Formats: sequence, C-alpha cells, structure tokens
Amino acid sequence: MAPGTGLLPLVEHKSIIICCGSGGAGKTTTSAAVALAGARAGRNTCVVTIDPARRLADALGISQLDNTPKQIDGDWPGSLSAVMLDAKGTFDDLVHRYSVDPDQAERILSNRLYRNLTSALAGTQEYMAAEKLYELHESGTFDLVVVDTPPTRNALDFLDAPGRLTRFLENRVFRLLLMPTRASLKALTVATHALLRTISKVAGAEIVDDAVAFFRAFEGMEEGFRDRARRVEQLLEDEGTAFVLVAAPRRDSVDEAHFFADRLAEAHQPVAALVVNRLHPRFDGEEVRPPDAFPVEDVSGLGPEEAAAALEALRRNWGELEEVARREEGFVETIREKVEGTVVRVPFLEQDVHDLDGLSVVAGHLTGQVASGRG
Repeated sequence: MAPGTGLLPLVEHKSIIICCGSGGAGKTTTSAAVALAGARAGRNTCVVTIDPARRLADALGISQLDNTPKQIDGDWPGSLSAVMLDAKGTFDDLVHRYSVDPDQAERILSNRLYRNLTSALAGTQEYMAAEKLYELHESGTFDLVVVDTPPTRNALDFLDAPGRLTRFLENRVFRLLLMPTRASLKALTVATHALLRTISKVAGAEIVDDAVAFFRAFEGMEEGFRDRARRVEQLLEDEGTAFVLVAAPRRDSVDEAHFFADRLAEAHQPVAALVVNRLHPRFDGEEVRPPDAFPVEDVSGLGPEEAAAALEALRRNWGELEEVARREEGFVETIREKVEGTVVRVPFLEQDVHDLDGLSVVAGHLTGQVASGRG
C-alpha cells in the first residue's frame, strides 16, 4: 500500500473487511469509521456488529439497530447501512430457508431443544454473524460489508464457527440420532436405543424426547446447512476478504493482537492491516519547541522563581509524555512484523467519538484523508 493511503486500498477494492482485536481497543469505532470511509469512496457499504453493547448505534447517531440493514442518512456518494446481529432471528431464517414446508419449520422453531441451542450453544452467535455476513454479501446490495467482531478470543469462534457446524452435522452421534428418521421411524437401532437410554439416565427423559423430536423435525435439512456452512467458510478465505487487526498501545492489547495474528497465520489468512488507536503524540518534531527552548522571562506574569518552577514542572510532564509515547511505539514495533499490510496510527482525539462527525475524523486518519464533517 502506498504511504499515506492507510486503509484506503482495502476500502476501495475489498468486498469484506473483518475488524478484530481485544476489547477496549476501539474496534467498534474503527469498524463504523471504515464503513463510513467506504460510503465516502462511493461504495454501498454495510457495517455489522455482534457486540452486545450498542455503541455502534450511538456513534451512527440512530436510536437502535436490528437484524435488518438500516440506512444512515449522509452527504456521501455511496451509501451507509448498519445491522445489529440478532443471532436467533438469523438462525430462524435459515430454518425457514431449508425446511421442506412451513410445518417442518414450525416443528423446529417450537422445539425446546432448538430454542436452547440458539441461545446457549457455544459459537452460535459467531456462526450466525458469519451467516449474516454471507447473506449481506450474496444479496448484491452492498459493495463492501464491514464486520465488527467480539473481543479477540471470541472472534476465534467467528472464524471457526462454519467448520464447527459442519463437523457437528457430520458427527457420528448426530448421524446416529437421525437414523430413526431415515428408517421412516419404524424402529430404533440397538445402538440408538442404548445411547438414548444413557442420555435419559443423565439428563432426563424429557430432554431425550425433545432431542428425538428435534432430529426428526430436522430430517432432510442437514445437507442444506452443511453446504451453506462450507460456502460461508469459503467466503472468509476468499481473496476479497481482508482482516484488519485493531489494537490499543497497551501490553495486554498487543499480546492479544499477537495471539490473533498467529491464529490467522495458522489459517493462512494474513493480517491485511494493523490499526493502533489512541496513540499519544511525540513531541520531538521540529515544529514543537521543548520546554528548554523557552527562556524564563517568556513566562509572563510570574516572578523568576515561580517561572523556573513552572518550567521545571513542564519539563517533567514533557519527559513523562515522551516516555509514554516511546513505550507505545515500542508496542507497535513488536506487532509490525506480523502484519503484511500497512500500519495505521490513530491519535488521541480531543473528544470521544459519539456521532458521525467524530467517525468522519477517525475515517480521515484511517485513510490518510482530511475528514470534513459528514461529507
């Protein structure tokens, strides 16, 4: 990437950008700002958040988000929409999609095991986020979809979720439980009887009845789910998908960034860019005069002793800030080697980002462009 362009090449040419990183690193703000940059670049963009906090809606200046893309009004050549993931709603949509008829869908949706699975199964939210990403991408409505993932360790579930669902559907126990349905429910095999008796002793007959009813209702749908999961997995691996690592200049955040970069490398998915948020400024540039450059007599309104004390306090503060900035830069350098793409530094801003104007400023830092309000 050319110097000074930051994330602009990704924003202009990629179809999916996945922002990942530790909690508190500014990932939600970065995701929204990347999407805004896409709209400013003339692309039809949608940002998806699976963060249970509603910071994204606040930053975009709207009262609430839901599972349907909501367009944000603004003066830009493209369009900007946002989605707050509803994992259960997305799962329900998949059930309707692959059911043979409405009766089969209703049997599944009303099943207690299904309701528990959609709320308690590890990775369900992350898989449904990947599914929502796939749905938005395949709709043809958006040129660019930006995903705000959960904090880093849970984001691994986001990456693994399609494969996990495929492995579940191909699991020997799952297939065993489907055997009675494939035999037209005439008889249970000896192995299935033994399995269900064991589960019943541990979990109770009611849970077993729910499980059998669920798998009977699921008959014929597993292939559709399996194929869909594979397509979602392929989309995450596509060259049009870019992973942007977001970190704060703190030891814990950088350690998380190392962890996630290594995990992406194992999956042969390089980090396309690193965004480091809230960096303290360096004061060693020629345009900044250090405290020693100010004569005592320049401190108006103070006597010589008071002026000297004030300048000494300023020198100490200057030194402390310089030390913080050097330490933060050291953190950045430790992660640079794991990033094939550009490294973008976003400084501490004068105000918290809570609206589109603030997002525009962040978008300007991310793309190397001068932000100007809502345009």
